Amino acid sequence: MATAAPDETAAMRRAIELAARGLGHTSPNPVVGCVVLDSAGHTVGEGWHQRAGGPHAEIHALRAAGERARGGTALVTLEPCNHTGRTGPCAQALIDAGITRVVYAVPDPTPTATGGAVTLGEAGVDVEGGLLADEAAAGNEAWLTSVLRHRPFVLWKYAATLDGRIAAADGTSRWISSPQSRADVHRLRAAADAVIVGSGTARADDPQLGVRIAGLSDDEISQPLRVVVDSGARAVKAGARVLDGTAPTLIAVADDADAAHLEGLAPIVRLPRAADGRGLSIPALLKALYERDVRSVLLEGGPTLAGAFLAARSVDKVVGYLAPVLLGAGPAAVGDAGITTIAQALRLDVTDTERLGPDLRITATPAHPSPATTLATRRSAPASASLPEEN
Repeated sequence: MATAAPDETAAMRRAIELAARGLGHTSPNPVVGCVVLDSAGHTVGEGWHQRAGGPHAEIHALRAAGERARGGTALVTLEPCNHTGRTGPCAQALIDAGITRVVYAVPDPTPTATGGAVTLGEAGVDVEGGLLADEAAAGNEAWLTSVLRHRPFVLWKYAATLDGRIAAADGTSRWISSPQSRADVHRLRAAADAVIVGSGTARADDPQLGVRIAGLSDDEISQPLRVVVDSGARAVKAGARVLDGTAPTLIAVADDADAAHLEGLAPIVRLPRAADGRGLSIPALLKALYERDVRSVLLEGGPTLAGAFLAARSVDKVVGYLAPVLLGAGPAAVGDAGITTIAQALRLDVTDTERLGPDLRITATPAHPSPATTLATRRSAPASASLPEEN
């Protein structure tokens, strides 16, 4: 795209900040931010997509701008939609408001929503795409990945000692990480549609898996779906904390498991076992969650389940909390991932490091380009944009 004016770049950066306010509230829709500038380049309206089914970012921004939008410019983090769903098409709303220029960051890959840029152009609106595309795509990485991969975005979180242990030799693990790190995990939960643990974690820790954030009331927090992968239907019992009323719960069991005792306790989903007979098929699990409108997953435990997700090449981001502690023995952070030689190692790119109290939080992604980054670099991606199937 042509070089954007400084006020447009600043406005798009602001739109990206606004979009982030929707994290955890808009699924299965994307997070989107919008800033409207008047004909003189002054900000006259701001908005973001606040909840699924509610007005889109452009509508909020146009309402705030009113007549001042006429002859102005709209900066939007995602190409304006061009279809009528629970809300009307944003492309037409921009045209009706008298907007004469639209700059968007990332093209919309959804077949039913794309075409907004074309509609705007045909109406005589000056349209450009690609401004701060990488930054906008990073803020919408979960939704973009889910659209292009047809499965939820998966973030694997773990806490370990510096020597990679998640528990001592006797099984004790509370608390390896600091209160600051544990509070940060609740922020990750709040942004996810679902939190997944395995049967080992369910038996050992009896986790509750709800979101608790200091200073926020229950009404201000979106609780994720709690998913327990319990192949044999033996880990979850009546009275388990994951069955309380804090958030919905789903128990994934094998097709052949006897799960009669779970009837009335929580919804169950029956899935095929993995090809090696250990645990459940990870692709089948992710497909079942995707069909339930889950677009982002926080994978919390434990090493066996993490290894299965890594073996299935179904981890999109890793967040590790490393505590300045040494144990020398005990379970490792990840189990068998199907890697037998160094040449098969899953290489990661570290994208962020931060101190949280005494701990170090490391964020990393697989070294190959993510779907979000791939799309961000396709300045004119077609409506049918897709990626190769995963192994």
